[in-house]
Amino acid sequence: MSRIPQRFAELHASGRKALIPYITAGDPDPAVTVPLLHTLVEAGADLLELGVPFSDPMADGPVIQRATERALAHHVSLHDVLDLVRRFRQGDPDTPVVLMGYLNPVEVMGYQVFADAAAEAGVDGVLTVDMPPEESHDLVQALRGRGLDPIFLLAPTSSQERIRLIGAVASGFVYYVSLKGVTGAANLALDSVAAKLAEIRGVIELPLGVGFGIKDADTAAAVAGIADAVVVGSALVSRIEANSASPEAVMREATDLIADMRRAMDAATATIEER
Repeated sequence: MSRIPQRFAELHASGRKALIPYITAGDPDPAVTVPLLHTLVEAGADLLELGVPFSDPMADGPVIQRATERALAHHVSLHDVLDLVRRFRQGDPDTPVVLMGYLNPVEVMGYQVFADAAAEAGVDGVLTVDMPPEESHDLVQALRGRGLDPIFLLAPTSSQERIRLIGAVASGFVYYVSLKGVTGAANLALDSVAAKLAEIRGVIELPLGVGFGIKDADTAAAVAGIADAVVVGSALVSRIEANSASPEAVMREATDLIADMRRAMDAATATIEER
């Protein structure tokens, strides 16, 4: 079993919701990634989502696309990402790490080789954006054989059939894409998100994380009121980009954003508990 179910169980027992920041491995520089992961945990992150750089990140908007370009300029490969996770684990044996990326690098490495290497590095879950559940059997089997959680996306347009299909193959948590579009897109419609989450919960018992459109502490708090986890990507990556020339500034800005979100989420869930 990965660290992910245990972390969600701990959070549920304490009445808190998971905060999951996303960064692209190697952005703005590979030397920054491991210290930044530790900084995010210190600021209040419960799980970490680490992007694997890929040349055609079709689910991502311009902010994360540019982050991928910066990482690829440093020649960061899937092997390098696994090495970064391994180094992170030397200082943090507990925080779950999810790799988010695209299928091609995994295909090139081979499913079983990848699953073995990811497990040995300390990865907990894998989200391959462009792997449809209908074609995921071999990868899912390889991941589960090494105690890794295959994580899948659901969208506002997902049908009941699709929800059931993903419920049959996913573990760890399910990532609900709150918007029709790419990362960093328009504003959230919370009523619509809440209604879709209720529909999904009628089929899937796993924790539900919501990402895309989490821009600040207020939106993080609002989503924490209806979801089990809040995933923040573009808002964080844009701060990294703006301060990429200074690792110290990157750490400071990341701390400010994640700590603000953590405080707002905890205040929002505490208010709900009091009602």
